[in-house]
Amino acid sequence: MHCPALPDGFDFTDPDLLQSRVPHPEFAQMRQTSPVWWCAQPHGISGFDDAGYWVVTRHADVKYVSTHPELFSSHTNTAVIRFNESISRDQIDAQRLIMLNMDPPEHTRVRQIVQRGFTPRAIRSLQGALRDRAHSIVDAALANAKDDGTFDFVTNIAVELPLQAIAELIGVPQEDRTKIFDWSNKMAAYDDPEYAITEEVGTEAAMEIVSYAMNLAAARKECPAKDIVSTLVAAEGEGNLQSDEFGFFVILLAVAGNETTRNAISHGMHAFLTHPEQWELYKRERPETTAEEIVRWATPVVSFQRTATEDLELGGQAVKKGDRVGIFYSSANNDPEVFENPEAFDITRDPNPHLGFGGGGPHFCLGKSLAVLEINLIFNAIADALPDLRLVGDPRRLRSAWLNGIKELQVSRD
Repeated sequence: MHCPALPDGFDFTDPDLLQSRVPHPEFAQMRQTSPVWWCAQPHGISGFDDAGYWVVTRHADVKYVSTHPELFSSHTNTAVIRFNESISRDQIDAQRLIMLNMDPPEHTRVRQIVQRGFTPRAIRSLQGALRDRAHSIVDAALANAKDDGTFDFVTNIAVELPLQAIAELIGVPQEDRTKIFDWSNKMAAYDDPEYAITEEVGTEAAMEIVSYAMNLAAARKECPAKDIVSTLVAAEGEGNLQSDEFGFFVILLAVAGNETTRNAISHGMHAFLTHPEQWELYKRERPETTAEEIVRWATPVVSFQRTATEDLELGGQAVKKGDRVGIFYSSANNDPEVFENPEAFDITRDPNPHLGFGGGGPHFCLGKSLAVLEINLIFNAIADALPDLRLVGDPRRLRSAWLNGIKELQVSRD
């Protein structure tokens, strides 16, 4: 059923829309009237040779699509719902080498290998070092603040811990972390004119990461160390990643493990400073449920897509084989059928079955435990050293078709 409340041409993946806001009122209307709705697009505007995609907005339907890879493929058109119209099909197809864009059984093989680096023991082993780094990051932000106490929270705090965690995890020298930051920005920010990044520049950045990671893998094969690279590429007697597979895995880490956690931290700080009662509660009690609510509230990845592998019915709609199906996590995470008062930022929310780490199934976020650890550590450090932090201006949002990103958040210490 068509929703008359939406103006003609409305598109949930319009990067101008997401630069201004997440369209929560429109999502609410969709959930009530057209939970699976066809969004027509001008031919080729998203980089795909079709006329649009299905918008899936209810929590239950997003979860269903996520947990049935035999019906909804990540490989066919990749998981990215919108590129820009200048991208070639060959450039899209090249991204199938990234685990995010694989289907079982190939996805199962690669995931079984890489999850060795994300065991509870592996994550716990990082906790002490990352706690120290979180406090050092906050101390440095204080030291580098302007005379009036203001600084950009994104570049001074939110950026740093995810980068340093990835460097710690895979053994990248800390002095190289800015390279990873720069490359990942170029891959993810192609829709934002401030960065003046073309698809070609984004592709070059991806190849830079692959080359860097392949060299790292080759070095570890020659001389193993106590890091995830050696675990994944140099272990004897069991399946390992080839050097190029490891390179594409690092691309996934650079975007999925860096961009998303950075934006969760940025949105989390903004939420605290615009909900001061929650900040006071956090400083007093440090509830363990905080990180999950920050991820639900932020939902850094607004949407991914799948492609139907056969004719089927979804939410009362006839979906044809080959149709692209957009799964909108930002809508699912505000579904009142699942969450009481979803519009409230509540760090004590429990249970909290949000889909900010994916909707379950084979693509559930491998790095969830690491992301939760990073969020907890950085906000503990902020609450200890900057308890009276205040907001100076509105956040500057990233122009993107699928990321809920913050580029700048000016704050001040009192």
